[in-house]
Amino acid sequence: MGDRRRSRRPAAALVAAGLAFATAACGSGAGGAGAGDPNALEVWTRSDPDSAATYDRVFAAFTRKTGIRIDYQPVINFDQQLQARASTKDLPDVMINDTALMGSYQSQGLLQPVDPDSIAGHAQISAKSWSSTVGLDGKHYGIPYSRQAMTLMIRTDWLRKLGLKVPRTWQQMLTVAKAFTDRDPDGDGRKDTYGIVAPGSAQNGYAAWWSAGFLWQGGARIIEPDGKGGYRPAMDSQAATRTVTWLKDNLFCGGKGVLQPGAVSAVTATATNFQDGNAGMYMTGPYNITTFDGTVGRDKYAVVPAPAGPAGSDVLAEGENVYFGARTGKTRQERALAAFLVSPEGQRIAMTSVDGHQPVVRIPTNTTLDAAEVRGDPRWSVVQKAYESASRQFPNAPDFAPVKQDTADSLNALFTYCGSDVRSGLKELNDTLAGDLKD
Repeated sequence: MGDRRRSRRPAAALVAAGLAFATAACGSGAGGAGAGDPNALEVWTRSDPDSAATYDRVFAAFTRKTGIRIDYQPVINFDQQLQARASTKDLPDVMINDTALMGSYQSQGLLQPVDPDSIAGHAQISAKSWSSTVGLDGKHYGIPYSRQAMTLMIRTDWLRKLGLKVPRTWQQMLTVAKAFTDRDPDGDGRKDTYGIVAPGSAQNGYAAWWSAGFLWQGGARIIEPDGKGGYRPAMDSQAATRTVTWLKDNLFCGGKGVLQPGAVSAVTATATNFQDGNAGMYMTGPYNITTFDGTVGRDKYAVVPAPAGPAGSDVLAEGENVYFGARTGKTRQERALAAFLVSPEGQRIAMTSVDGHQPVVRIPTNTTLDAAEVRGDPRWSVVQKAYESASRQFPNAPDFAPVKQDTADSLNALFTYCGSDVRSGLKELNDTLAGDLKD
């Protein structure tokens, strides 16, 4: 399966560069386009033009309310450009980006610690959301902004045609998947439908991302707290072996035809079979609801909780945090922006689509808001309930990127080569993860 540990070396170099930056920049006051204006903030988000239009409305409302100007930079190649700015000892004042990146950014010295009590309205954010901003040193390094949880998207018109019900367990899901594959649910007289969509590629860690919910539902963990303030690998457990074996034997290998063709090489951009109309189930994030409404049709599919495995129905939760760049001089303005972003007003604007633009807050981190009520769509209550009561996030206090990538490499290899031995493959993965955590 190769030496996957080589993937950690570039990250180590970036950490060294980032720590050198932190020493020089934390008190420098260097800034971007808004540096000359003491009442302006340079703000970056990872956004395409569609979601950037929503951020424009959010920041315009903040400026009207406070008088603080926002120099907004929507960035697509966020990490690459952030490292370039770090190399010049100049960071944005505020960044909004994935929760999973916090450990990487913090280990590079790119973030300021945050005292939750210093953010107005902090008590309206749940303890679960705040817990995802805690670093290995026990300090907070972000403010929770948006959250989401994966749910099962399923073709209800196919269920009705075949006389089936929404699956509640893994076995029921497998039964439905086989029926969707073999019993011509679209009625075209051809064998051209598939039960489940899986982005199973190792690229960008997709195999680990998609498999995470199944691992937790099977009682497995990728890494777990070691009781000493750190983490240890946990992919050599019996639960992990049973779960990966079930996925391999029933979906990728023994369940030939249940997954879409090329699942082991598919990423989310190419795993489009659900929206294309030839696959019946997809475990994915709620950001796809708008797309599926327009392609599949809102009346032909449903958003339902994940089927339960032997250990429950936990799914992957993700989201974005507000981060303060490692610099000083605009603390008041930064805290004011963060407070507005997590306020009911700021969150409502960010959850609302205008002119068809993509909302940027999915599940609000402000607990006074209900996603279904704000959006006028009861399906979002399924997503919010999944996040609140049946979800886990990847540990983000350590730098999880190499852990996720190495896990994806291993799972993809096991799913691709049906004659491979799961137990020995996961033992090798566990050794690799131990090296990741040590590094």
